[in-house]
Amino acid sequence: MPIAADGSVPSGWEEQTRLVFQNLTGVLTEAGATWADVVKLTYFVTATDGLVTVRSVRDEFVDVTQPPASSLVQVAGLFRPDLLIEVEALAAVAS
Repeated sequence: MPIAADGSVPSGWEEQTRLVFQNLTGVLTEAGATWADVVKLTYFVTATDGLVTVRSVRDEFVDVTQPPASSLVQVAGLFRPDLLIEVEALAAVAS
């Protein structure tokens, strides 16, 4: 989710998407994983007009030569009306 530690939500596709991927980076790190371990991304977006921006920001985090599989779902809304995007990441880490 693009919610900062202080509870604020940035405006715009780029800012929200970047915060989502930064938050996911933190979660992956805490789990002992990296973006190289991510095998699937699912995007939930309230509109599709920001997809070029979403892909551009995503490319800053994933290996663009072997990106994870992905799905995109357009939704009527997310749990807060100011959210544009939510991303679910599935990582596979050897134990």
